[in-house]
Amino acid sequence: MRAPLRSRIGFAVLLATAAAMLGPAPAIAAALGGPGYFPNVPLTTQDGRVVHFYDDLLKDKAVVINLIYTHCSGSCPLETAKLSQVQRLLGDRVGKDIFFYSISIDPAHDTPKVLKAYAAKFQVQPGWLFLTGKKEDIKLISKQLGLSSLTDASSPDGHLPALLIGKEATGEWMRNSAVDNPRFLVTTILHFFDGYQSTKPLQSYADMAPLHNVGKGEYLFKTDCTACHTIGKGDRVGPDLLNVTSLRDRTWLARYVAAPDRVLAAGDPIARKLFARYKSVRMPNLGLSTEEVDAILPYMEQQSRAVTNSAQKGSLSTQ
Repeated sequence: MRAPLRSRIGFAVLLATAAAMLGPAPAIAAALGGPGYFPNVPLTTQDGRVVHFYDDLLKDKAVVINLIYTHCSGSCPLETAKLSQVQRLLGDRVGKDIFFYSISIDPAHDTPKVLKAYAAKFQVQPGWLFLTGKKEDIKLISKQLGLSSLTDASSPDGHLPALLIGKEATGEWMRNSAVDNPRFLVTTILHFFDGYQSTKPLQSYADMAPLHNVGKGEYLFKTDCTACHTIGKGDRVGPDLLNVTSLRDRTWLARYVAAPDRVLAAGDPIARKLFARYKSVRMPNLGLSTEEVDAILPYMEQQSRAVTNSAQKGSLSTQ
């Protein structure tokens, strides 16, 4: 049985934290590197180009690597949506001096054509490669990079949503959650590759404004939902959720937010229509509890009212 995504995220963070406690990056990296450590097996990109893992993708490069598969109902859609935001924030550095690689752990299904269509669904820009190859070669890569988990053998949905960030030339590697806040991921990636180079004077804590009191619903929505949805700013990977709590039956909506994969698998007509309309992107099952769903829905309702009221005030002011 697939563990809830939120539990697996927590486990991935614990692993990363444990690794960080072992010592500085070069010491951690001792297990990842050295002559012949990385397999130089052939892989194929979403454009059908054959590349070799070490010679063409790793050697002397700064890389960000994760594992996905395109019909995943767990973490993969969220990983890809968040990394798409990270790519936009990094701009043209991706593919120039920072290289993104997403490797399929289901190569039998994920042909280059399938990977290319999957990348297009998430508005992936040039410089990010989606890769497939022989299953045994991908297993070896996953093992050598430390991205495979014990649950992979029984179910690919069990793989950890982990992101490996590394510099092959120096042997420095770091593992992070692949579903973290995109801006935090950008800061982490740039700090890892560039070091802290800001010339701006730092603001004093004494000058900070009062902290915004973030409720559970807002926290959950901004953490788990904003990579794919907006409230009043148009469709993203998934639909704009403006007024969704009044447009959909509340009981259905709660059930769908809690377990979208099961609702879709049961043949629910609304879920099937949404799946077809939004390019067959599967909404991930985040393993939300009833309490968490009950916190997210009122937040979406509150934000929808705020957006609607703001629009009405703007309309009156122009009359």
